[in-house]
Formats: sequence, C-alpha cells, structure tokens
Amino acid sequence: MSEALAQDQALSGASHDDMANVIRALAMDAVQKAASGHPGMPMGMADVATVLFTRFLKYDAAHPEWPDRDRFVLSAGHGSMLLYALLYLTGYPDMDIEQLKNFRQFGARTAGHPEYGHAPGIETTTGPLGQGIGNAVGMALAERLLNQRYGDDIVSHYTYCIAGDGCLMEGLSQEAISFAGHLKLGRLIVLFDDNEISIDGGTNLTLSDDQLARFRASKWHVATVDGHDPEAVALAIENARGVTDQPSMIACRTVIGYGAPNKAGTAATHGAPLGEDEIAGARQELGWPHAPFEVPDAVLESWRAAGMRGRADYDKWMEAAGRLDAASRARLTDPIDAKVGEDIIRAMAGIKTDFAAEGAKLATRQSSQKVLERLMPVVPGLIGGSADLTGSVGTLTKQHGIVKPDDFAGNYIHYGVREHAMGASMNGLALHGGIVPYAGTFLVFSDYCRPSIRLSALMEQRVVYVMTHDSIGLGEDGPTHQPVEQLAALRAMPQLHVMRPADSVECAECWELALLSKDRPTIMTLTRQGLPLLRTTPTDDNLSAKGAYVLIEPEGGRDVTVLATGSEVSLAVNAAKMLEEQGIKAAVVSMPCWELFEAQDEGYQAAVLGTTPRVGVEAAVGFGWDKWLGENGKFIGMRGFGASAPAQELYKHFEITPEAVVAAARDLISN
Repeated sequence: MSEALAQDQALSGASHDDMANVIRALAMDAVQKAASGHPGMPMGMADVATVLFTRFLKYDAAHPEWPDRDRFVLSAGHGSMLLYALLYLTGYPDMDIEQLKNFRQFGARTAGHPEYGHAPGIETTTGPLGQGIGNAVGMALAERLLNQRYGDDIVSHYTYCIAGDGCLMEGLSQEAISFAGHLKLGRLIVLFDDNEISIDGGTNLTLSDDQLARFRASKWHVATVDGHDPEAVALAIENARGVTDQPSMIACRTVIGYGAPNKAGTAATHGAPLGEDEIAGARQELGWPHAPFEVPDAVLESWRAAGMRGRADYDKWMEAAGRLDAASRARLTDPIDAKVGEDIIRAMAGIKTDFAAEGAKLATRQSSQKVLERLMPVVPGLIGGSADLTGSVGTLTKQHGIVKPDDFAGNYIHYGVREHAMGASMNGLALHGGIVPYAGTFLVFSDYCRPSIRLSALMEQRVVYVMTHDSIGLGEDGPTHQPVEQLAALRAMPQLHVMRPADSVECAECWELALLSKDRPTIMTLTRQGLPLLRTTPTDDNLSAKGAYVLIEPEGGRDVTVLATGSEVSLAVNAAKMLEEQGIKAAVVSMPCWELFEAQDEGYQAAVLGTTPRVGVEAAVGFGWDKWLGENGKFIGMRGFGASAPAQELYKHFEITPEAVVAAARDLISN
C-alpha cells in the first residue's frame, strides 16, 4: 500500500475496500429492490470511482453549483447506481437513502438513467451510449474558453468521464475523440471501464479494436491499469493530470459485477438483478455482512469527509470571485442576464428597422448572418461554429475569432464534419454554464445529430441549431440534400422550438426568441434562396413570439385563409394578390414556430386561423398540417423526395406555386 493511500485511509477512518464495497452493496440492493437495473458496471467501477471521488475530484457536496467544480460525467449511464450511490455517500442535497431505495420508481430522483435536473450532482442526462463522451468534450472545451476569459483563479478545473465498451462502439465517440484530440483538451480525462463484456456476451463477439492505439492515433495520452488496484488507478490519474496538451484515456481493466461469486465477469450482471442468493454470496465474498441499504457509520463518515474535501478550494474561489463585478460573476453560469436580454431586444429592434429601410431580397441564411453581426458584441457568451459548412450556413461574422488548439480566446469553433459530436459538444458547453452555443449545418443533416438534439430538448438546454438549405429551394444538389421530412420529424420532438422565418425581419425576431428561451433549444431553419422582405413596416413588437400571426387581413372579412412558413409565405402573399384580382378575399398567416403558436390560448388561435376554409403551403411533407387546416383544408407541398434542378423549376414541377394555392382556394370555396 502506498504511503499516500495509507494516510488517506488513516484520516478517513474507513479502508478503501469498505468505501468501494458500500457502492457495490448499494447498487446490488437498489437493483434487486427495483427488480430492474444494471448492477454490473457500478460493482466493476467502484474502485475507480472511490479513488476519483476521495483523492482527485474537486467538489464540495454542500455547494453543487460551484462554477469551478470538476465535472463528472457518467457516459455509461446504465450504471446510474454508481452515480446515485456516490451522491448519497458524499452528502449531496436531495439524495438520501430513501431515494436509493426508490431507484427507478415514479417520482424518484433516481431514474433508470441519470437525468439532468433531477438532483444536484447529475451534470448531464446519459444513457444513449457515447453521448456523455461528447458532453464531456464540450464541458472541457467550455472550461478552456472561460479560463481564457476569467483566468486561473476563477476557472481552472478538470472534466472526468466514465465510459464503457458500448460508448466507444458508438460512432459518436470517434467524432468526439478526434475533436478533443485536435483541440488538445488536456483537462479532459476519460476512464474507460474495460470489462470486455457487452449485453450479448463478450465484446469479442463484435469488437477487435485496439482502443489504446485508437485514442493514441487521435493524439490522446493513454494508459492502462488494473481497475481494482487503487494505487495503480491513482498513479494513472495523477500522471494524466500532468499532461497539459493532450486529453487522457485510462483503460481500467475491471471485472463486471466484481464480487458476485457466480456471475462476476459475465453478461448476466449487466442488465438484471443478481438475485437474492447471488447477492448473499457477494456479501460473503466482499466481506460485507451488513443488511440491505445499511451503511456503517464509520464508512458513511469517511465518505461525508470526502464530500467536504473541496471546502478549502471552494472558500478560496469564493474570495477570488468576490473581486469580480456582480454581472461577470453571474454570467459564469448564465451569460444572458436581464441586462444582456435587454441589449438583445434593443439590437434586434435596430436591425429590424434597418432591414425594413433596405428592403433587400436575402436568403434567410444571409439575414441570420447579419443578425449575428449585431448579436455578437452584446452577448459575449455566444459561441458559434459549424460542421465544415461555414461559408454556406452563414454562422461566421466579422465579430468572430477562431478557437484554436493553443488559443481559446476565440468565439467560433470549427467542428469539422462531425455533426453528431457538434450537437453533443454544444450540449456540454451549455450544461457547463457561461456559454450559449450555436452552430450550423444543412437541415437534412439534422438526422446526423438528432440524438443530441433530443437530449438538448430533454435537458431543456439553450442550444441553437442553425439548419440551412431547408427545402427543395436549395436546388441542384438534389434529393440527397433536400429535406422534406425533417421539419415534421423535428416538430414531433417535445420541448423543441422549430423556427422557419419568412424574411429578414422574422429572422431577427426568431433569433431574439431563441436566445431569450432559457429552457428550450431552437432549430433555426433557413433558406439558400433569396426571399423578398414582407414586413416592410418595422414594429417593436415581436410578432413571431406567438408562433403565428396574420400578415395580411383583407378588408370586409375572409373568404379563405392561407397558412405558410418560411420561403412559402411570400408565395402565399402572391397567391392572395391573385385571388384578390378574382374577387376572393384571402388572409395570409405566417407561422414561423408551430410550438409557440400551440402554446397560445384558444382565443388567439381562433382569431389567427379564422373560420373560413384554409390552405396550407410548405415545401415539405404535409405530416402535422391537419392540426391547423382542419378536416376540409388543403395542403400544397411535397409528397415524396425532391430532384436535382434549379429551384424555380422544382417548385413548378412539384406544383408548389401561387397558381396551385389559388386553385386549392377556389376549390374549397366552391364546395
């Protein structure tokens, strides 16, 4: 036993084995009581977690929101009892023994997989394998960005991530590993639970990778240790912390279900209770004679002491933070406070006036870029980027500097062709605090990062996805790049705002809404093709804020109402003019955000939709439009995939034209 470890144990009053075994026992007991769960990983990684939480992790359980705490991400989220046990043992608020006894039960903070917001100390929602690695990369990147802005006294911490074989099998992991290695994120340490077991059996059923070589090829520092040797684990972590210009991966060779006499080292411990007999045998094997959920006072006291290890660091940080002005300190966690919010509203009012004065025909991706030019100076915490499409998506402005491996002073990130890792990293940036991330790609490639978008929504994180080339209007690139089903698929996702502005003014309004929505991610769907300015009279009111509004209201009442989004609103306006010439009074409703409109009261919805027949027009599939069109409405849009041709030809070919809207309106009225 090392002298340092012996001293730690002498001070704590409990041995390392006891402190690790209590994690194993709580995991066994909670899964058994719930009759479901994953005991194997917590039992296998208990030694590694004990070393990390008692000797290295900078945290204060009494102050879980401390901005300069180390971040701990359990990417292998199925092993959630490892995290819950650690939070209870170290004394985090809202995590008592009753929560562990109610593991996986309705209303408990201890969900089957860790869910952000359920309890302090849960840094992110994990479970979809590999996502935690991407989140950890984003958190480590956030630390470097904020360190550059605030200095070592205010921001200087590590990000630790426990990942399993499944995490490393997911393609997302390679994107994230490559990205982190390129950026030289030396304060990121991944602890790989190398237990060689998957759900179906041994990992050799499907995997022959040399993981050390894989990480080394992406410029990581790598090491391998016996995950049940606390001294070896501690030395490996210490060495990793000494590497400043590379992220580190420590492959911890472990036995899944460690201590189970018959099932240890087998897939049987992965995703099912061990059973009463096996648990009794494990207690004997581990030398743990205590009853289920019983934690000896000496062991709990030692863990609670570990939870207070960081108190001196916390106090020192509080002293340093006290020298910051109140606004700078608050923006460490929320970069858009009341003043910044007012500045955003003021900036957007100004650019709306400018757009109206200029009257230019712009693609909304160009409008968005102009909006960002105004936003960057007033939102210092706004960090942009793109997935190797900077010139196409308009996410880079003259106000940006590039984030580089040795220079984190910039505010624009080149994510490369890594859409999935881009989304996961942006979640990590947002979760860390102090940053509002946005980044762009083509709308069709939202499919490549959809799991990350879903987690943005599930965790209610303010992440802005700039998705351009949003329809057949992109033209010649053809159906592989022309989104038709993506709008409907994204609108189906709860807690996500999908915005499709019709012109430059709506684009500014949608950006304002996206940045002021603290608990919602936003998809900003933007055009490649130019659109005429429709809102020529500026107004201080954000008309897009209610999701839909009447753009044209004919005098003397309506005969028909035309509903449209984005690039098809101008088409609807042209159709209304043609109908007017034929003596038919058509209202035009712009619907930039269905989710916001759905949140309005029935009276407002009824006033906007009217009682006359309705025609909907959107260059996408019609799934979801029935809600707004009613039983007798007609939809003008896509009924299949697109084609390769100039945009104007495609609109004619697929009959998404003013003439088609007029014909549909006349047909509805005549019937």
